[in-house]
Amino acid sequence: MRYTASSLLGKVRQLEIRTRHRSSQLLSGGYQSRFHGRGMSFSEVREYAPGDDVKTIDWNVTARMRTPYVKVFEEERELIVVLVVDVSASSVFGTRIRTKDELIAETGASILLSAAANGDRTGLILFSDRIELYVPPKRGKKHVMRILRELVAISERSPRPQTNIGVALKFLNQVQRRRSIAFVMSDFDAPVYDQELMATAHRHDTVGIRIWDAAERVLPNAGLITLQDAETGVRYRIDSSDPQTRTAYNNGYVERERYTESVFRQCSVPLLTLGTAEDPVRLLQNFFQSR
Repeated sequence: MRYTASSLLGKVRQLEIRTRHRSSQLLSGGYQSRFHGRGMSFSEVREYAPGDDVKTIDWNVTARMRTPYVKVFEEERELIVVLVVDVSASSVFGTRIRTKDELIAETGASILLSAAANGDRTGLILFSDRIELYVPPKRGKKHVMRILRELVAISERSPRPQTNIGVALKFLNQVQRRRSIAFVMSDFDAPVYDQELMATAHRHDTVGIRIWDAAERVLPNAGLITLQDAETGVRYRIDSSDPQTRTAYNNGYVERERYTESVFRQCSVPLLTLGTAEDPVRLLQNFFQSR
């Protein structure tokens, strides 16, 4: 379906209304405490008290007041949140409650609105095997609606077939010099990207969200069927009623799943797994509360 300008706006409004209340649950459910601010900023000076670090003494004020004073710092709570979203051909697949791109939009909107309500700046990177779109982090209602519009319209893009996680992570590290929170949403069925993920984890608070659909794991018993790989375009004619074929199909999925989990584990990056029939807000809440 091609959206007209008015129908696209309607979809954006629906997404905003549907997720705004639920995003407030994330704020109260641990979002604010899961991530720290970008550093410490000067707050005030006060008289020295026994036990204070002598390194914090403000010598100028001390000389003027003729008694020791120390600088007091507080954590800066401003955060930068960047959604790094896979929009390759496999992202528009889905057989359950919603398609993968619809789940990505709902999940991204929940994170985005939570961050905006917390006063954080938000940005967006859409990628396939190249960078499709970059929206630099900013604040403001118009900016939030711009990102929501891009999330809703993922299926409207002319998707390139393949995914390259490494390209997206390299780009993030190039354009986002300040430490940020990066939510990477993809099925992670991609060429090797462990080095790029390790580098990103050192620079940013990184969270992976693996999006999947039940039909990708289990092959239905439907006799002779034709399957097409969304990423390569290759078609397969198989007998899905053959138990060995179904087992091989399932084993292939499990192998890819375990590889993804091992990469994230080696890089010490949390990986959340979210199916198209699941509630993204509940998953995020559990994650934020699990600190």
